[in-house]
Amino acid sequence: VQLVESGGGLVQPGGSLRLSCAASGSGFEYLPMSWLRQAPGKGLEWVSNINIDGDKTDYADSVKGRFTISRDNAKNTLYLQMNSLKPEDTALYVCAVGSRGAGNRGQGTQVTVSS
Repeated sequence: VQLVESGGGLVQPGGSLRLSCAASGSGFEYLPMSWLRQAPGKGLEWVSNINIDGDKTDYADSVKGRFTISRDNAKNTLYLQMNSLKPEDTALYVCAVGSRGAGNRGQGTQVTVSS
């Protein structure tokens, strides 16, 4: 499966963004998925995951209560709703196959939180 992220941009602190990850190829509905992020000068950080049915999710403590992961298997798309954004959320956001994102990854979409 190939993955293409979109929806990133520049947003003020406290604002919201919704990221999308479009999957092409077969089998998306059978894959657990994750969002990862990489802040400037830092390593890749796991952010969230979702199971194949979309009824079980998990989040890093740093985003819990602010971010929501979801998926639409009919549209082969993964989402990340990000609310109450903080400057420390600034990063390249990458969607990936697997519960910890160890599988195929997209190229990422940049999110910048700044006033």
